[in-house]
Amino acid sequence: MQTDLDAYFEHLRTERQVSPHTLDGYRRDLVKVLSFCEKQQLVEWGQLKSPHVRQLIAEQHRHGQSGRSLARLLSSLRGLYRYLNQEGRCAHDPAAGISAPKGERRLPRLLDTDRAMQLLDGGVEDDFIGHRDQAMLELFYSSGLRLAELVGLNLDQLDLPAGLVQVQGKGNKARVLPVGRKAREALEAWLPMRALSNPPDGAVFVSQQGRRLGPRAVQLRVRQAGVRELGQHLHPHMLRHSFASHMLESSQDLRSVQELLGHADIGTTQIYTHLDFQHLAKVYDQAHPRAKRKQGSDQ
Repeated sequence: MQTDLDAYFEHLRTERQVSPHTLDGYRRDLVKVLSFCEKQQLVEWGQLKSPHVRQLIAEQHRHGQSGRSLARLLSSLRGLYRYLNQEGRCAHDPAAGISAPKGERRLPRLLDTDRAMQLLDGGVEDDFIGHRDQAMLELFYSSGLRLAELVGLNLDQLDLPAGLVQVQGKGNKARVLPVGRKAREALEAWLPMRALSNPPDGAVFVSQQGRRLGPRAVQLRVRQAGVRELGQHLHPHMLRHSFASHMLESSQDLRSVQELLGHADIGTTQIYTHLDFQHLAKVYDQAHPRAKRKQGSDQ
């Protein structure tokens, strides 16, 4: 069973080209399933059946796993069995039709506009790290990048004269995003500093030794900026969420925000930007030709 898992992880890494973060999530989930199978004395993936999966989910729920985490585990398991079926290793999906327990959906925190301006308008140290960190913060907020998208960004994906950046999103899907004036200015101030470190590749954001910054290093720098400028915890996803929320508040264009974020499902965007149903209903009433009611009608 471990051999099949290793082959699946290699498939995700090389053929599906999922991000390291996503691959780690799949690995954590499926290691739990493998451990459960070992306890049940199951020696082949074909022996895992739906009652086993229900038992596993129930056990994990009793141990405090959230509904969201369990839904992700089920999704990871379904992905594994799609692969096993394609490879002729199995002919079933034991997770089919099984749902995770529903739990309260917590929305990510965000900065309001004033706090975002306070963060970005703070004093910038005129040195390598100061200009680099300012460029990262501005680009996160300007274009709504995911952490993996910023970390993987290369120089040939930037077109500063045109104010554009091309990123590789989830599922290796490319999208082109606008880069605002302040972010362009921050990048133009950073890039000459970057060149001084003689980077060996085209990474946009590098250490003083010229090495591409990893996700943990970026998270640390963002967290430190939050403490320094705002006196609060801050992480890259909060800047992405703030970007989406502020764009939606100004434009009220859910589809455009969905495109900017790179969401395949508009339902994800609706939740992500904490758009309430009343606003959706108002947009529907104003836009749908058969939803409009006569003035003063009680029907």
